[in-house]
Amino acid sequence: MLEYEDYLNRTDSPMPDGREPATIRSLRAIDEIAPAAWDACAGDGNPFVSHAFLRALEDSKSVGPRTGWQPHHVVLEDAGGEVLAVAPLYAKTHSQGEYVFDHGWAQAYEQAGGRYYPKLQVAVPFTPVPGPRLLVRPNADGPQLRAALIGGMVEIARRAGVSSLHVTFASDEDTQALEAAGLMLRLGCQYHWANQGYETFDDFLGALASRKRKQMRRERRDAAAGGVVLHTLEGADIKAAHWDAFFAFYMDTGGRKWGRPYLTRDFFHRLGETMSDSCVLILAEKDGAYVAGALNLRGRDAIYGRHWGCLGEYKFLHFEACYYQAIDYAIRNKLARVEAGAQGEHKIQRGYLPTPTWSAHWIADSGFAAAVKDFLRRERAAMEQEIAGLSQFSPFRKDGDGGEAE
Repeated sequence: MLEYEDYLNRTDSPMPDGREPATIRSLRAIDEIAPAAWDACAGDGNPFVSHAFLRALEDSKSVGPRTGWQPHHVVLEDAGGEVLAVAPLYAKTHSQGEYVFDHGWAQAYEQAGGRYYPKLQVAVPFTPVPGPRLLVRPNADGPQLRAALIGGMVEIARRAGVSSLHVTFASDEDTQALEAAGLMLRLGCQYHWANQGYETFDDFLGALASRKRKQMRRERRDAAAGGVVLHTLEGADIKAAHWDAFFAFYMDTGGRKWGRPYLTRDFFHRLGETMSDSCVLILAEKDGAYVAGALNLRGRDAIYGRHWGCLGEYKFLHFEACYYQAIDYAIRNKLARVEAGAQGEHKIQRGYLPTPTWSAHWIADSGFAAAVKDFLRRERAAMEQEIAGLSQFSPFRKDGDGGEAE
């Protein structure tokens, strides 16, 4: 898909401790690097940047040339070949499955005579979960390595002749490094639930305004009406039959919402085989058959809601399986937060508050970059106002709401 040298010598980036300058290497598949070397940089806090998750996407053919996500993962090594930093990089022939929408940029650039695709994307495919994107080995010189990694990826983009480089859903630390390197920042919004030290779900309900508390209890009762039973499955308890049931739910929802679901059946089975300890599967059963499900992945201090599907109409079951069960799980396991994914202002009334997210963008064409920069400036002001406005709809108790008897 791209033509450029696989190795870029960064002679202008001396490494710490007197070592020789680092080298940037591009991989055409995640299995070209040892899992231990990748995960030493990725850490164990966020499951989506792990070698196992990225490999499950590639081995299941959910990611690859056929899907328009061609891996070009970047590895930063010292002169002795030790891996110091990595980044999940893809060449894209479209803007689908990213959740940071630049379709308007592509249309404008191509109407002006440019070629927007292919572009380079640092991301976890189909996964709008904020987290580290510039993955640096612990105890190394993080700021210097991030700067070298960014510089290497920009150089790859220049040599490849692509229109742009994008880093989506970056952590705060990575965002600061990307801005310092001259990339343009874009502000977005998601909805996250924060654990304020609750011991039980009722403790969380007690923090809500009385009307919201009543509403949530009613929704949970209605979701369980008619004999619907929820099961929380983890690790080895998730069998192949459970993944098959969930895949049917995923396909039904994906087919209606996106037209073509991104992930294959094989992906979910590989996830269960290689990352079962990170998987939390909520399945709804009625009359001896599974009718709905919600898939979450667990990190060090958070649970991440990813996919949902349901065969039939069940009142409030979506809220129960996706939002309330995740909160209950986080409280029981003393996790700091629940991240419920992109979009959905209805999440606010369920305790998931507006939370800023960040992406960063490098545009090769200076004229087009100036236009994008102006757009981002105006969009950020509007987004900041939107986040502030949405925050006013928080369901939590305010001064004067004494939590009267129900």
